[in-house]
Amino acid sequence: MFAIVDCNSFYCSCERLFKPHLNSRPVVVLSNNDGCIISRTDEAKRLGIDMGTPLFESRQLLQQHDVAVFSSNYHLYGDMSMRVMDTLRVMTDHAIHRCVEVYSVDEAFVDLSHLPVDALQAFAETLRDTVVQWTGIPVSIGIAPTKVLSKVANRLAKKNKQATRCVMVLNKEDLLQEALERTDVADLWGIGRKYARKLKELYGVRMIKELNGEPCIQLKDPLEKKKVIATTRMFGKPVFDLQPLKEAIATFTSRAAEKLRRQYSAASSIDVFVVTNGAVGKPYVYDPQSHHRYFTLLRPTSDTAELIHAAIPLISSLYRPGTRYVKAGVMLGGIVPDDALQGDLFAPVDKQRNRALMQALDNINFSMRDDMVKFVASGLTRNWKMRQEMRSGRFTTRWEELYELKEKGF
Repeated sequence: MFAIVDCNSFYCSCERLFKPHLNSRPVVVLSNNDGCIISRTDEAKRLGIDMGTPLFESRQLLQQHDVAVFSSNYHLYGDMSMRVMDTLRVMTDHAIHRCVEVYSVDEAFVDLSHLPVDALQAFAETLRDTVVQWTGIPVSIGIAPTKVLSKVANRLAKKNKQATRCVMVLNKEDLLQEALERTDVADLWGIGRKYARKLKELYGVRMIKELNGEPCIQLKDPLEKKKVIATTRMFGKPVFDLQPLKEAIATFTSRAAEKLRRQYSAASSIDVFVVTNGAVGKPYVYDPQSHHRYFTLLRPTSDTAELIHAAIPLISSLYRPGTRYVKAGVMLGGIVPDDALQGDLFAPVDKQRNRALMQALDNINFSMRDDMVKFVASGLTRNWKMRQEMRSGRFTTRWEELYELKEKGF
């Protein structure tokens, strides 16, 4: 049996956790640069606020109903996500079997094959209550014989939270049949409405087996390494000059290199891309265009300096004066284990010394945050950074923003 544990309105729940006065008030969280609504509480959904709606289109409705609006606070959400996932591991890992697969920042699959079928409901309720008690984040849990069916169960659990108490266990044939009858093809995991019409005419073989209770999608190894690592960002405001583009690409390269070292890997290639949208002096028309440059390194590396050295000429070759740049990114490919690299007697630098330097850099930045130590190429002011005008405090990851409790009467 598989379970999918899904945090309810995760970004909004993180905001409410440190602002309990919002518990009965509608709350929404915005995307990068405060562009669109990407998370909504149930109260906000009942007001007719749709996912993905641009902020400027919703302002009147938000003000009319006193909706609390927040910019994305990824430091807070990432830390709370880690706490939820660690709780799941403590509650579900048994022996040496790894049974938790983190599917996204707010979802995880759990292998419950070691539990008796008649114990699943009680375990799910205990798991739900423990996550709330230990982290403050409410979750919904769906349990079924396959991953696809567990997603169906989870959707039904969330659809009527009061009746299900956010838990749905499909462990009997009649329950499975009823659940499928209540589920449209468009609501199945990974399909959506775009492919629903086609799938109603022709199902995939694996999907049919999953819906019939035959597991075909197993949990992934949590230690499995990524084949491509990317860091991309929208700019807080359009960029027109080459220097801020260079700074942005150097910053994104540094972040990608950090992710690379975190999984003990090295990259053989680097791909730099930009997204443009019009030019100086021309009327604004939303027509984004993507452009990229690719470079194969002489030898795989995870050294930030070497990767920045390769990335800067790529962004320079992409730059066109007078163009409006709205987004940029870096992708590292050809990823290999860093302990399997061939030695080079003619390499100009001491690889072991550089590896120690990168490890020290990562340790300092992880403990102190905000890129405490960075390459000069990344810039100092970073005026291109994404807009976060309504961001809440980073209550769990910054000493200066640590959440404070005050006793009444003192």
